[in-house]
Amino acid sequence: MRVITLLALASLILPVPATAQPGDTVVSGQARFQILSPTLMRTEFAADRRFENALSYNVVNRTFPRTAYSQRVQDGWLVITTSAMTLRYRVGSGPFRADNIELKVNGTTASPWWRVVCATGQLCEAEDQQREGMLVAAEHAGHTGAGFVAGFSYTNNGITATVNASSAGRQRVVVRYANGVGGDGKHENRTLSLGVDGRVRQITLPATADWQDWKLVETEVDLTAGEHRISLTRSFADTGNVNVDSLALLVAGQPYPGQRAIDDCRFGTTCEAENGVTTGVIADEHVGYAGTGFVAELKGGTSLTQRVSGVPAAGTYAVSLRYANGVGGDGKHEPRTIFLNGQAVVLPVTADWTTWSTASAQVPLPAGTSDFRITCPDAGCHVNLDTIGINSAQQHLALGGYRRSLDGYTGTNGDPRLYPGLLYRDGWYLLDDTSSALYSGSTPTPRAHRGASPYQDGYVFGYGQNYKAALGDLASLTGGPKLLPRWAYGVWYSEYIDRTAADYRDRILPGFRQHGVPLDVLVVDTDFKARNTWNGWQFDQAKFPDPQGFLDWAHGEGLHSTLNIHPSIQGSDPAFAQAQATAKGKLAKGNCADCYVFDWGDPDQLRAYVELHRPMPTDFWWLDWCCDGSGSSMRGVTPDSWINEQYAKLGGFAFSRGFGSLQAGGYSGSGPLQTGPWAEKRNTLHFTGDTSSTWGALKGTIGYTSAEAVSTGMSAISHDIGGHNDTTGLRGSESYVDAGQVRYTTKLPDDLYARWVQLGAFQPITRLHSNHSDRLPWQYGPAAQASATKFLNLRERLVPYIYTLAEQANRTGMPVVRPAYLDYPGSPEAYSTVDSEFLVGSDMLVAPITTPGDVGSTRVWFPPGQWTDYFTGQIYQGNTWATVSAGWDTMPVFMRSGGMLVERTHDASSDQHADGALTVHVTAGARGSFTLYEDKGRTRITQNNGTLVVHSPTKRDWTVVVHNADGTSRTIQAGRRVVINLR
Repeated sequence: MRVITLLALASLILPVPATAQPGDTVVSGQARFQILSPTLMRTEFAADRRFENALSYNVVNRTFPRTAYSQRVQDGWLVITTSAMTLRYRVGSGPFRADNIELKVNGTTASPWWRVVCATGQLCEAEDQQREGMLVAAEHAGHTGAGFVAGFSYTNNGITATVNASSAGRQRVVVRYANGVGGDGKHENRTLSLGVDGRVRQITLPATADWQDWKLVETEVDLTAGEHRISLTRSFADTGNVNVDSLALLVAGQPYPGQRAIDDCRFGTTCEAENGVTTGVIADEHVGYAGTGFVAELKGGTSLTQRVSGVPAAGTYAVSLRYANGVGGDGKHEPRTIFLNGQAVVLPVTADWTTWSTASAQVPLPAGTSDFRITCPDAGCHVNLDTIGINSAQQHLALGGYRRSLDGYTGTNGDPRLYPGLLYRDGWYLLDDTSSALYSGSTPTPRAHRGASPYQDGYVFGYGQNYKAALGDLASLTGGPKLLPRWAYGVWYSEYIDRTAADYRDRILPGFRQHGVPLDVLVVDTDFKARNTWNGWQFDQAKFPDPQGFLDWAHGEGLHSTLNIHPSIQGSDPAFAQAQATAKGKLAKGNCADCYVFDWGDPDQLRAYVELHRPMPTDFWWLDWCCDGSGSSMRGVTPDSWINEQYAKLGGFAFSRGFGSLQAGGYSGSGPLQTGPWAEKRNTLHFTGDTSSTWGALKGTIGYTSAEAVSTGMSAISHDIGGHNDTTGLRGSESYVDAGQVRYTTKLPDDLYARWVQLGAFQPITRLHSNHSDRLPWQYGPAAQASATKFLNLRERLVPYIYTLAEQANRTGMPVVRPAYLDYPGSPEAYSTVDSEFLVGSDMLVAPITTPGDVGSTRVWFPPGQWTDYFTGQIYQGNTWATVSAGWDTMPVFMRSGGMLVERTHDASSDQHADGALTVHVTAGARGSFTLYEDKGRTRITQNNGTLVVHSPTKRDWTVVVHNADGTSRTIQAGRRVVINLR
């Protein structure tokens, strides 16, 4: 097999065209509703009545089966009801906002749309506005609200605010900003483009003393009375590199405001405290909060105000507060008093600041709309407030969450902040698609500017506890998670250390073969490059004298390989001149020494970037970017998603970080951008970044994989098995030369290595990796080596099962690795155990051991049904708890009664490995079925009344392992029979 030939450049950047086919549609004036499924509805508002039927970069399909629904107008509200949810919109009430559109699902009432309009004289917090390619940061003191919009470091980065001019005439647009030493190393006056309803002018933002020095800059505009769109954008002609905290629309002589513009908190719903007006601090350092943060430790004289609307009649109503009450700034840990509209309420203590509790009180409210105010006594409240429920106790708490990478995660420095996605405990979500590019033509096309006319486009999910339906809707709407080639689900070896072709050929692969360890994928890290080992663009001939020969050798050994790429190029690189010529001179200097970076949103620069890969033969590419600065100026498309799509066209799939962009700020840009969560899974195997080699990082991996999967639909997730950054200092088995000095690799403690490989065997991808640290089983002591060898062979045997689950994920949205609540949503334990156990498919429960020692134990909750220990045969009844212990030779893995586990019969070390023989594990007396997916067809296996029936398009030998109710097992060599008596 030769290297995959690059397609014509046009095909690399052109998607397969698709045609939107709207389902049932209800139009009410300027609002349109498309009923796509019982649990999914499109909500679209167009003030100019120009509704959009084209697909978008997020939404690649609207063809759903017909859904039964009813519609009526009642008391001025349009009411649309399906079997799962009811949506109400107040007829003729304008753009969607908290007080005019309402969702009811599974006993919850919610306001899915939140819209902030800044009236003249009100503060527009930058973090509340529509953002393009930018994240909210908070690391520089002096900002207001939750933070500021950071950087404007790339073309088309910007924010857009909706303002409401109280009168016609001359107005002042005032911007609060900081301009310190930028990422380009310069400290100078900067420019941005100010747009008013699409009419653009350039403004200058003078340098400030530093990033904590916030200044005001203003410009005058002529406006009619009413709504307008004000944008701040870095255009091609701007220098950007500033932080923006807020802006305001003011009349002559009006001071810069402190009163923040907010949307309503609708009666009957629960609202986020951070979305109100507060004189306190908005924070996010304590996990477990709802929304984007909380109002932190209110002091004496501070307050929080929410505008409550829709109160049906004057009366006394329940108000619920979600709060934390730990050790306060006054050193006390005691019940605290808080005032709700002047009424004193005592909030009991909580265990700490990460423990959230709720308290409620009966509070008089007037009819209609009024301000609801929370204040503190002079001594202070010393509590954190998360949500406020107005006649509602429901909490909109995210299930799972994701981030661009786990770089720097140690497991000992607090939990990483996860960004919520699709699934919530109260059963609803809004996917706001307003700003994503359209994608029904040759390339993504930014949505047309509509001037002052409001436009909104979003998809309301109302799934209740039917989380599988939500994931299925998401897969149908935005595309299913990528099905990788079958070989990708085997064992990968990767290490950041200088290797040569001879190393792989003469030492590493023979070591795998000699020690009976399977291997499917060789990862060649960055040191293979010539001229510059970071961002060079050719093989070092001294290390790889025949690159194509190396690839051919790997294929001949049944392996596939990938090359590590960093997306910049040195000016001295031999390929630079041609790349700059192809880019028509547009490659710009990056922040690294003598390097140039690419704007993948520009077709010429994208072509130049793609062509750099041509001389380097490989099966697929690992885009391991961290510090270089390439990105995309394309509006409405997340840079990660766009370049990963191009890599998928080069090699079948992208192996990369995802969801955002370096230009979003922070080390590897951990936060997401608008299209990232929804488009990424269609092309990408998500590399989660450089974690540390600690027990805490090992434990954190358990919950993160399923958390990312349920929040985004991403199923193909790849962790560094063993962690990347050494924390032990234990001397390893290899030496290498660094800066002229001989150094030695490090290694994990044997118990940590054994347990991490055990966990890796049950992850979507099993990829051994490190930063100059031993990861090969034979580099460890006999017990650890035996354990790792056993579990890597088990992983190889499980490939048929994992590949089937991956194909199911592609079709149904159900991820390979999943939390138990997807299958058991009514069990509280399914939610409380997400950080200690997970399901692989529906039939395998895995509870890794994450503590040191020769023997470890973990507390396991068994979901309803009956479960059999895969290794010991012990039976556990469902809805029970048990402490399960295991040495390094086993781990807590259980099979569901009625489920089936299909695996290869032989280990990789066996000469019969490639003969196609399969083994089916079944539980005696149970009924069940399983459909095995293979590229050549599907095999249906059923068990009923003691008989196993196999309907297969392939002739092969079958072995059946029957697990008996008494904990014993027996093996039946079935040969090629298709009907097998299990008695």
